[in-house]
Amino acid sequence: MATAEQIKTVFAEMEKRFKPNAIDKDMTIYFSLGEGAGEKWTLKVGPSSCKATEGKPEGEADNFLKTSSDLFVDMIKGKYKPGMMDFMKGKIKSKDPLELARILKEVFGS
Repeated sequence: MATAEQIKTVFAEMEKRFKPNAIDKDMTIYFSLGEGAGEKWTLKVGPSSCKATEGKPEGEADNFLKTSSDLFVDMIKGKYKPGMMDFMKGKIKSKDPLELARILKEVFGS
């Protein structure tokens, strides 16, 4: 299982890989990683900024990603490319999986 420190490092790497002007509006994405209490992170991303913080977002997120911490780390590092079966079997949950995949790819090159 990915450690809290590994997850923190992945979010820091995402901030460094941020591509300005890849999207045209501000968005909030909530990440719930692991079982039980797990790791909770909020990613605020927009045309000119990207900021990851530990914890749940204030208010409602535009999208969310719920999965295991290991799968999340592998996805962001490019070691695993999720498919439709991951969503159908519940390994990965999202409000709008296609939109989330598009944003992650355009903004971070994942």
